[in-house]
Amino acid sequence: MNLNQEHIPIRSTCPYCGVGCGVKATPQGKSAAQIVGDTEHPANAGRLCVKGSALNETLSLEGRLLYPQVRENGMLRQVSWDEALGRVADKWQAVIDEHGPDAVAFYVSGQLLTEDYYVANKLMKGYVGSANIDTNSRLCMSSAVAGHKRAFGEDLVPVDYDDLELADMIVLVGSNLAWCHPILFQRITRAREQRPDMKIVVIDPRHTATCELADLHLPIKPGTDVWLFNGLLTYLLGIGAVDEDFIALHTHGLSEAAEAAAITPEEVAAACRLKLADVLAFYESFAATAKVVTAFSQGVNQSSAGTDKVNSIINCHLVGGRIGKTGMGPFSITGQPNAMGGREVGGLANMLAAHLDLDKVDHRDAVQTFWQSPRIADKPGLKAVDLFQAIEAGKVKAVWIIATNPVVSLPEADQVRRALQACELVVCSDIMQGTDTNDYAHVLLPALGWGEKDGTVTNSDRRISRQRAFLPAPGEAQADWQILARFAQRMGYEGFDYTGPEQIFDEHARLSAWRNKPGELPRMFDIGALAGLDRSRYDALAPLQWPAALGGSRGRLFADGRFAHPDGRARFVPTAPRAPVHQTDGEYPLVLNTGRVRDQWHTMTRTGKAPRLAEHTSESFVDVHPQDALLCGIKEGELARVASRWGSMVARVRHGGGIARGSVFIPIHWNAQNASDGRVGAVVNPVVDPVSGEPEFKHTPVSVDRFPVNWYGFVLSRSTLALDSLAYWTKVQGRDFARYELAGRNKITDFGGWARELLGMDDADADWLEYTDRGAGVYRAVHLVDDRIEQCIFVSRTPDLPARAWLAGLFALDKLGDAERAGVLAGRPLQQAVDVGPTVCSCFGVGRNTICDAIREHKLKTAAEVTACVKAGGNCGSCVPEIRQLLATASSAA
Repeated sequence: MNLNQEHIPIRSTCPYCGVGCGVKATPQGKSAAQIVGDTEHPANAGRLCVKGSALNETLSLEGRLLYPQVRENGMLRQVSWDEALGRVADKWQAVIDEHGPDAVAFYVSGQLLTEDYYVANKLMKGYVGSANIDTNSRLCMSSAVAGHKRAFGEDLVPVDYDDLELADMIVLVGSNLAWCHPILFQRITRAREQRPDMKIVVIDPRHTATCELADLHLPIKPGTDVWLFNGLLTYLLGIGAVDEDFIALHTHGLSEAAEAAAITPEEVAAACRLKLADVLAFYESFAATAKVVTAFSQGVNQSSAGTDKVNSIINCHLVGGRIGKTGMGPFSITGQPNAMGGREVGGLANMLAAHLDLDKVDHRDAVQTFWQSPRIADKPGLKAVDLFQAIEAGKVKAVWIIATNPVVSLPEADQVRRALQACELVVCSDIMQGTDTNDYAHVLLPALGWGEKDGTVTNSDRRISRQRAFLPAPGEAQADWQILARFAQRMGYEGFDYTGPEQIFDEHARLSAWRNKPGELPRMFDIGALAGLDRSRYDALAPLQWPAALGGSRGRLFADGRFAHPDGRARFVPTAPRAPVHQTDGEYPLVLNTGRVRDQWHTMTRTGKAPRLAEHTSESFVDVHPQDALLCGIKEGELARVASRWGSMVARVRHGGGIARGSVFIPIHWNAQNASDGRVGAVVNPVVDPVSGEPEFKHTPVSVDRFPVNWYGFVLSRSTLALDSLAYWTKVQGRDFARYELAGRNKITDFGGWARELLGMDDADADWLEYTDRGAGVYRAVHLVDDRIEQCIFVSRTPDLPARAWLAGLFALDKLGDAERAGVLAGRPLQQAVDVGPTVCSCFGVGRNTICDAIREHKLKTAAEVTACVKAGGNCGSCVPEIRQLLATASSAA
């Protein structure tokens, strides 16, 4: 592949969620490209969400880790690859020699390509001889994996994206699809427009943007999903809405599952805190509709009962034979771009590659024989939470962390920090220099990022797509598989002499077909038809879905009623309901739920570089019901400390309108790089599902209390500021400036002197305009250089501060005129039209005021009319629910 040919589009795959959208990237220099959706990719047909649309803004080398480094006496020193890998290999081997292979571990990521994942698992399980390799996919999809294996005999997802458009009823459980998987949400929206009779049910404790499309929203009590679906199973059995032939021919275990599930609708309504009429409406619609897709995501999986939740959903599909056919089935929607590919190569600590089982002797023998490896792990390794607890306890003495940030993302994150502080060797392979986790690394290894690395990913509906390099490798960064292969060779291991990712993919494909025959070790995962691809055919590989695109008699999974258990039958799994382990009490009276915001991804190491992605939600928040806020003594816009038995964090109070009493919601993205105390992972309890090991991110008892400060403020600055002395700060990237939200407990007597020091100004003759109202505690100032705004600062005793959007616009001006100068000091634009308001549509940068003005002036009635008028909602559609709310508000006002 010639990376020197600019302006030639290269097809690749988006690196964000599990939808796996195709993109076309046209290189425009060494670290820039134009990114558009690939109209020929089956997942998205050219559409991209706002994160995908902003990928071009994340390609700069700012903040990148470009050279190997080692930490000595607390300081990082750049070294050669040989020295870095030599240090790691020497220490790794010394630990194994003294303490055995289980004293070392890998912690990897769904951000890895399949080829990277494959090499890491081969190295650890087949050569080191330990299964201590787990992944951050443990945090999002492992309950689905466990549920699939219990029900189907193999980790198989039996639904395609097309089924979402062909279903007559879609049940979305624990999935804010509109924000977390926007392209799938838009596919459903368009299908609904063509078939208005399609029913949409959303089951979620919060009223999210996804609910705007729903016929019925069930605001379920957190943690009670099993009650709801057990009730559905009982209802279906009670009215005879079952497929008796399917049950008799293709399943086992219905009587046991039915006995465990027995519950009346009245009992369901009480347990789930729902209206009985709504429960019955859901049950009746499900029973009356053959083509039902039940799509679930983190709200189901991230639970101490996550696996049972998954199986309770699957049970309801099995009982009516609603599986293996067009437009129906249980559908696990993955969170990361390659969570599925990682599962295919055995990425979890309790799995082997190619859907083989670690706990079966013949499966272990098959993998070891194929790899010709000196050993094979013979017992499950440590799952994510257990792994870091073992590190702190000194049982694991060396850990290699690849493409993930566990100091932010894991539950009880302060425990992870303690573990890394105590660990003898911490190695981090990453693309970014500054992360919360990298701060504890003894060795930092620079990896290739999206646009630079080359391989495959598998999306939520089993479609394998290529991620292709279209940018040159920066600095000395290398592909993760290359780093691991070089390390393996330093350890003296054979079988890692790969020269390109196509060789790894070929090996992966051959292993999937190895002994995969009746009478041997048959699996439904078999991509052996893709073995033997040379570099040119690998480069040309078009998106394809297994098993449908690989020939043979099997097209749709389970279409013939045969499942992956040895007898070919699916299993009904008894799911006795149980409450979350930790319940609220007088000290911790509220339930914390965590999740994503619309425009950010994971811990923002990538999306945080894109200015437009910061415009919709610029700082962490805690969404609290107004009545709960009153009881906690907090007001909207103020700061609150959220605490649990495991830790605490600080966030801005918000009344989003979608939270029920007794619950709070906080997003997962903020960390020590962009906030003083924003890691919600520090608060989350470390309880895990006993089957899957997935943590309980959706149910942590917490308290919420006012975080007292003497003043609030914000700064827009072209230069970076050091703010660690303040009680509270957050930082987001704007266009040509950084935006800081601030609060402090210090009493300011000399506003001007304090502000100059805070902004790092040491020029007494600088062009500095300021306004002070000591009585009200209000201060405003602007720093100009050659009449161009350099910095501005606003301070008030209350959080009621000027709108940021119009101030941000001043940074695009070459010079500030008299009106703009006066507006800054007045705290408002002198021309109201300048203030477009908070961003609603990030794709086109359309603010709330612009939309509201257009609605009033043009008497707009629908979201489509708003799009036609001001473009908002015309790309990914993530903002359409918010536009509908603005239309409803305008209609009510009229």
